[in-house]
Amino acid sequence: MLTERRIVAVRRGENKALSIPRDFLVLPGDDSVIADPPLVIPALRGTIIQLADAGYDDEDTLRWLYADNDELGETPIVALRAARTHAVRRVAQALAF
Repeated sequence: MLTERRIVAVRRGENKALSIPRDFLVLPGDDSVIADPPLVIPALRGTIIQLADAGYDDEDTLRWLYADNDELGETPIVALRAARTHAVRRVAQALAF
């Protein structure tokens, strides 16, 4: 998944283990509009690629996904989990300019 850019990970902790946020996954019992858990949020890959094209590395991507965004009225990761893919991509598109 990392090499296919379906997820991004950063090294954390004493042993520098690769870690991914739990929010990237939809698990059984989650209150989500995304069906068929467990899976990675379907729109995440395209968003990661779009951010990489704008020059964002993995840590920048994680920071952006978890930063409050005035245009979205929430963080991009919350919007992606709510299946607001087009809104998130529209905001991310402006980062390239």
